[in-house]
Amino acid sequence: MTVIDASPGTRRLTTAKAISEGIAQEMRTNSEVFVMGEDVGPYGGIFGSTTGLFDEFGATRILDTPISETGFIGAGIGAAVEGMRPVVELMFVDFFGVCMDQIYNHMAKIHYESGGNVKVPMVLMMATGGGYSDGAQHSQCLWATFAHMPGLKVVAPSNPHDAKGLMISAIRDDNPVIFMFHKGVMGLPWMAKNPRSIGPVPEEEYTVPIGKAAIAHEGTDVTVVSVSLSVQHCLDVAEKLAGDISVEVVDLRTIAPLDRDTVLASVAKTGRLVIVDEDYKSFGMSGEIAATIAEVDPMLLRAPIKRVAYPDIPIPYARVLEYEALPTRDKIEAAIRDLVS
Repeated sequence: MTVIDASPGTRRLTTAKAISEGIAQEMRTNSEVFVMGEDVGPYGGIFGSTTGLFDEFGATRILDTPISETGFIGAGIGAAVEGMRPVVELMFVDFFGVCMDQIYNHMAKIHYESGGNVKVPMVLMMATGGGYSDGAQHSQCLWATFAHMPGLKVVAPSNPHDAKGLMISAIRDDNPVIFMFHKGVMGLPWMAKNPRSIGPVPEEEYTVPIGKAAIAHEGTDVTVVSVSLSVQHCLDVAEKLAGDISVEVVDLRTIAPLDRDTVLASVAKTGRLVIVDEDYKSFGMSGEIAATIAEVDPMLLRAPIKRVAYPDIPIPYARVLEYEALPTRDKIEAAIRDLVS
């Protein structure tokens, strides 16, 4: 696959527009690609991920569905095994509980159970993350939950460029891909956002490889590994600390398969590791990365690993309580300073 980097002077898009553009370009070149889900039609997706698609492709390829996640995800799986390439939006990741059987026992396993004879080229797209007082049932990340299940690829872009490239890669992939976008990276005007949620995106089609992390900011003193919106926070901290502490930020981009080699190479250079994760701390991505260092070569480390992750509690609705629990910039900076000192 071709990988194209955004260059200075490239037009700037929000992450939401970049995702929609990636889907549209694939729909124009492949008639088997279609979109279905709740409010993906004229409304354009509750977080803007399908804006404009209905106007161009109409109701036969952009299908608004009833509020029946088991039904329309099952329909997407059926279409995929028959050779189509559906992009199905679940809306909030938290809703996976009502369609867990379709995802875990069908979408993820049909290829294996058919002896490799049946493919499921399907993208399941969903919103993740807190910070907007959406409450305990609309604010989780849960990428580790899906990454834990063999048969699924899991991607979570942090910026518009990667969002478009990863979406195109996901649609073209013959395996089921969970495409998870944090509300905070979408660049929507009605939500508090990081300025990095708007960035350069090439007009042409391009791919970002699934399973390959990126060095988002080079450094020599400490490695900070993260994914999705937390990468933006880490970059803010890295720029703030420049001249005092040299921070290398690794943007995983993909949780499954996990690019362990890039993480190991960065830690070998810096000798220190901070893992930042908005998903739950226990039994999650941060623990998997820490275990990788311990299993491969713990002697890479000059100091113990630090984790800045969401505590093992339901996500509060009250804004002050929610931000007390989230992995904020202040917490990331404190962990870096403490580790280097």
